[in-house]
Amino acid sequence: MAIIVNLDVMMARRKMSLTELSERVGITMANLSILKTGKAKAIRFETLEAICLVLYCQPGDILEFVPD
Repeated sequence: MAIIVNLDVMMARRKMSLTELSERVGITMANLSILKTGKAKAIRFETLEAICLVLYCQPGDILEFVPD
């Protein structure tokens, strides 16, 4: 089972940098980078909601399930 994080795709579509997203969401660039690279083990719904609000997208636009 693999969860793919497409945060970089949504950021590119919205022409938003990691720095800008970090500032607008209110989480550190380090934590955002961990999420963006797919190295995160979990994400809080509160954080996911804030990212979706800033990027004007749905959670499914950021997270994708790809079965093995």
